[in-house]
Amino acid sequence: MVKPALIGILSLDTQFPRIVGDVGNPQSYDFPVLIRRVAGATPERVVHARAEGLAEAFVAEGHALAEAGCRAIVTTCGFLTLMQRELSETLPIPVATSALLQLPMIQRMLPAGSIVGIVTASERSLTPDHLVAVGADPATPIVGVVEGGAFGSTFVGNGATLDVEAAKAEVVAAALRLHREQPALGAILLECANMGPYAADVQRATGLPVHDMVGLVRWLHHGLVQPQYRA
Repeated sequence: MVKPALIGILSLDTQFPRIVGDVGNPQSYDFPVLIRRVAGATPERVVHARAEGLAEAFVAEGHALAEAGCRAIVTTCGFLTLMQRELSETLPIPVATSALLQLPMIQRMLPAGSIVGIVTASERSLTPDHLVAVGADPATPIVGVVEGGAFGSTFVGNGATLDVEAAKAEVVAAALRLHREQPALGAILLECANMGPYAADVQRATGLPVHDMVGLVRWLHHGLVQPQYRA
């Protein structure tokens, strides 16, 4: 018997490869997911142009996921925090637009004097507005991967190929820079939904707790299918 997909994924309109660990790859989960592509939602338009004019398309595809039986919805881009309120207030099931939703919780769990920091796909485009939209401190430190590098060329530039080793090195380098610049750093959040494949590498390099969007999706799914415990 095939299990129903309880998690629906609103995917950007992309051509780049999504390897295991990417939010948009079904093999990243041990449960089924249902993916719908949002036409016109290119990385450039969402990351650098603040997803202007795309709300209607996201709402329409979100309704399609709900009608298909999904009980919660996520997206494949952390920059969609700017749509969090509109989508959650409009759609009939819970919506988690971004890994950034975890920021307030992570910060509250850390010891006194410790802070959480963000590694992002685009440091210049991740603004205080994106953080405020999910109730996070707008002063949270942010470090982005190198502009125009392997990671950005693929995931922000929507390239057709991915140099996995080069992308991994750039994500790890950004995390190490964040660690150097923030002596009080107690945890790292990977903003980009395509950074999951490198989360373990970041953790090994920094020795810190690392959180990402795949972890949030798993947490959300767990809330929908609580196990029955036996005494």
